[in-house]
Amino acid sequence: MLVVVVINILKKRKTNIIMTKKIALVTCYFQHNYGSQLQALATQLVFDKLRAPNETVCIEGLLPEINRNKYRYFLRRIFDINTVKDKFATVKKLLAARTKGETYRKNMAVRHHMFEHFSHNMFHLSQQYNSKTELSCNAYNYAAFVAGSDQLWLPSNIEADYYTLNFVPDDVPKMSFSTSFGIEKLPKRQAKKAAAFLKRLDFCSVREQSGQKQIKELTGRHVPVTCDPVMLLTAKEWNKIAKSEKKTDNKYLFCYFLGNNPEQRDFVKKVKKKTGLTIVQLPHNDEYIASDEGFADIAPYDVGPAEFISLIRDAEFVFTDSFHCTVFSLLFEKMFFTFKRYKSDSKVSTNGRLYSLMLSVNLENRLLSNDASVDKCLEMEIDYPQVLSKLNDLRQFTKKYLCDALTKIGIQYDTNYQ
Repeated sequence: MLVVVVINILKKRKTNIIMTKKIALVTCYFQHNYGSQLQALATQLVFDKLRAPNETVCIEGLLPEINRNKYRYFLRRIFDINTVKDKFATVKKLLAARTKGETYRKNMAVRHHMFEHFSHNMFHLSQQYNSKTELSCNAYNYAAFVAGSDQLWLPSNIEADYYTLNFVPDDVPKMSFSTSFGIEKLPKRQAKKAAAFLKRLDFCSVREQSGQKQIKELTGRHVPVTCDPVMLLTAKEWNKIAKSEKKTDNKYLFCYFLGNNPEQRDFVKKVKKKTGLTIVQLPHNDEYIASDEGFADIAPYDVGPAEFISLIRDAEFVFTDSFHCTVFSLLFEKMFFTFKRYKSDSKVSTNGRLYSLMLSVNLENRLLSNDASVDKCLEMEIDYPQVLSKLNDLRQFTKKYLCDALTKIGIQYDTNYQ
């Protein structure tokens, strides 16, 4: 009798251990990019709302290994003109830090601090793992691994071999959540690698139709298109993250441009002339851009992800070439204009995610080229009840994907999740 009691106790303990295993979130929470950090936070918040225990895998000990693989990739492609053009922005940013003076360096340090503060205070981070091998050895401590969202399957990231989840043992569940290839078509080498790791995923969803098409071609597998995790939270929920204070009492146009396209700044100047509104801009984001100098009336640097949301929320108009800035503009029902960052024939273009987003809410006319007419654009209206209805449909579809996957894995969650 005593033996039976002991066995039953051990069984219960074993069950409890299994049920308290966390989901490991593999995201780019550490990148000094507003969209990257906010979509990583959204991923965490969604699993929190599901009451599914989770933690974001701490990247610090893994970065040296990941970056070595990336460097090898870029060195192999040093004579590829498209890769050189794409990475020239990084070189310009490094050169600017040395040549643009003490004020520029101090401003960038302020922004750097805002990102670091956010990443260290807003995420449930795991213990530090010092190699993918060490993380792999600890994989059985987790209920599942989830990679997503954002452009985690860019060619350089496939070579880095982290967001591929190849380090996760076969019998530990693996899921991608609204993950993106970033580009329309992978090069042959990365396509071959993608075909292999995609087949190992137990559950797979992508953020764009172009990604869905690529996976079908590479594996024969049909995967769902789910929304970016940022879209799973409402404006009311994001307001709890945003800062309440305003950067200015003036009515303003908010600009967040990542690409070096002076024509887009000229467009905003014309809108300012017609409206009399103040220009608020976050300058020099992905690179140092000469046309950002002297462009805005207010150009703050003490802006972290929480302040970024506030700047969109409080703006009269939003002008951007950013996917996530566009998403937040939709959530806060802003009058916005999104420009194409790349030319249509560019092999490194990431415009696909913008096409997919605009198509999903029937706002393709708000994706502008550099020669757009200011007068015609200002006459364009947005039917926000219809937009929000479509966003809600996307939310419900995405929630179902997540809940179905968790059910099949055997992870308990709050079935009243809204």
